[in-house]
Amino acid sequence: MTIPNNIVAVEMLSQRIHFIRGQKVMLDADLAELYGVTTKRFNEQVKRNLDRFPPDFMFQLDNEEHTALRSQIATSNTGRGGRRYPPYAFTEHGAIMAATVLNSAKAIEMSVFVVRAFIQLREMLSTHKELAAQLEALERTVSTHDQAIAGLINAIRELMRTPDTKSRSIGFTADIDGGGQ
Repeated sequence: MTIPNNIVAVEMLSQRIHFIRGQKVMLDADLAELYGVTTKRFNEQVKRNLDRFPPDFMFQLDNEEHTALRSQIATSNTGRGGRRYPPYAFTEHGAIMAATVLNSAKAIEMSVFVVRAFIQLREMLSTHKELAAQLEALERTVSTHDQAIAGLINAIRELMRTPDTKSRSIGFTADIDGGGQ
């Protein structure tokens, strides 16, 4: 994968960021390709430096997560030339730390793109959250306006209604039934 120095590269990388266990992560194979090494070499370097990768930087997918992800990104099945074990997932900090353990110029250069991709994704998510909050506020406003408009219409109808009173004759009338005064 050749990465040009522009926005397209960041957008391409942001497509390789997955949401797993409530975190934004990149897989070991994607990072290895980005950093210009094989996945095997990448994972060897990570394992040699495990103390630099606490659980909030890196974790291995379980079989269920691996199967679900494999169906989403169309990777080969195990036993047919594919991976024999679930991949490792790296958070933003883990991806940067991986560049430091590889200690190559390309890895350090590409880590800048990784950071930018995570930042772009974070900005997109915050924009979506802001839009969702604005939409919810608009729905509440429209709902209260609908209730107010319905109340106004009912009041106008009430005012337009003709009174149901019988016409009375002019003058004094006596109550023949004896029920009145």
